Amino acid sequence: MSFFPFPSRARFDVVVVGGGIIGAGVARDAALRGLSVALVEQNDFGSGTTSGSTRLIHGGLRYLEMLDLSLVRMDLRERETLLRIAPHLVKPLEFLIPFYDRSLLYRAKLRAGMAVYDALSYDRSLPPHRFLSVSETLAAEPRIREDGLQGAAVYFDAQVNSPERLCLENVIDAREHGAVPLNYTTVTGASRGTEGIWSVRLRHELTGEDTEVCGRLVVNAAGPWFDSVAKVLSHQPEQMIRTTKGIHVACAPVSRNAVVLFAGDKRLFFVIPWLGYSWIGTTDTDYSGDPGQVRATPEDVDYLMESAARFFPGLGEAKVYWTNAGVRALVRKPGKESSVSRAHRVVDGGAAGAPGLISIAGGKITGYRAIAEETVDMACRHLRLRARCQTASAPLPGAMTVPAGDAVSHLRSLYGARAAEVERLAAANPALARRLAPDYPDVAAQVIYAIRTEHCLRLSDFLLRRTLIGFGPDQGVSTLSAVAPLMAAELGWTALQTAAEIEHYRNWVARTQAFQAQPDATEKPLPAA
Repeated sequence: MSFFPFPSRARFDVVVVGGGIIGAGVARDAALRGLSVALVEQNDFGSGTTSGSTRLIHGGLRYLEMLDLSLVRMDLRERETLLRIAPHLVKPLEFLIPFYDRSLLYRAKLRAGMAVYDALSYDRSLPPHRFLSVSETLAAEPRIREDGLQGAAVYFDAQVNSPERLCLENVIDAREHGAVPLNYTTVTGASRGTEGIWSVRLRHELTGEDTEVCGRLVVNAAGPWFDSVAKVLSHQPEQMIRTTKGIHVACAPVSRNAVVLFAGDKRLFFVIPWLGYSWIGTTDTDYSGDPGQVRATPEDVDYLMESAARFFPGLGEAKVYWTNAGVRALVRKPGKESSVSRAHRVVDGGAAGAPGLISIAGGKITGYRAIAEETVDMACRHLRLRARCQTASAPLPGAMTVPAGDAVSHLRSLYGARAAEVERLAAANPALARRLAPDYPDVAAQVIYAIRTEHCLRLSDFLLRRTLIGFGPDQGVSTLSAVAPLMAAELGWTALQTAAEIEHYRNWVARTQAFQAQPDATEKPLPAA
């Protein structure tokens, strides 16, 4: 039985290359407008830059200082949109900015910045900013350094515990509106025929199958793989993106709130409560290696931990449980990494000799929906189609709101309204209601559901991107003996394939601990904290 659910040379209006959150957003928007769509991802959906993010949905205070007001405004608007269309995944989060030994001028600038941030989010549903005295700040954050503390500013943005699931829900909604999502599928070649139709050759990496699809348009949304995909699609020699690495560390909880801090080199970073950890990040260094093999080095971890320990002395001896690393795709510009704008570009390939190719360079996770809308607007102009964007108002598949004070079950925190489908599976078969391991609330029914309805093909897909198990106390290792046999039975794995999947996952866990090894000599060293 073929992996590909269509005949060779099947025709689509749009072939989207790249299944991170921006590509998934493009596929959803296009499908909701009635376009036929194929979404092609070389690994798993949301496994690249999406999974390496800080897990925030925010306007970006530091972009105010860069005077990138249009980017801040767009992201603040999109923050409100995501709170509305994905309330089960995107939640309000209070942030605290402590200030130490600062001049009156600095504090006046901070007050002005907070006022501008509120003004730019004039359509907000979240509370406005406020300022705390020293005693109020210490009451809010008892473990923060008191010496030199002058008070703090407080404001609201939002957090997404699992951007991977936010990406996945876009994929699912796209599929439910007719799109064909293909993960573990690589573009091996492409050409444009005399009739203006693209022929795109595909290979499924897990089965080795090859096929070909035809597309009236192709969208390059490959993120940090953008330039390599561009070479395959259009033989484009010019590099359009700059790739930088960002890492995060998960350590014992130290703060009650999300806290905005500044390292010794004046870079902004966060200490955020997340899944029972303090989630500290991020760094920003040029990266030229394979985005799929990015990892944190000892220098990366030391930079963050030493920077944070200046404000939370208790972090000095704190254990780093594991790290997370990702690669950003920024519009290529000179200058220091952290000074490069996060603004995106949607480029029509016609001017560069590649008509019918639309390229997306740069962008932030918060603005993914707006970037997708801009891209599909361009696609519709090419196709001479009038169809309005619906994604700002149409809820994502699991969207649900819970009255204040009501408890949210573990399943509903992951699946939202779709949790009822998992619950029905478990009710129909008592064996599927069993927990996968004593330390995790997840049950066997989730494995079956992920395979049958959520494009889950590998052990790591389930543990890292269909659930949050991979971010648990032992990174999900204790669940392997339960999850692997369930997946093997459902997917028909042999004993050798099952063993290979377990080894593949254990290798991922080892990579999150790679900061204990020697640093990669090809990477630029981080500035001293």
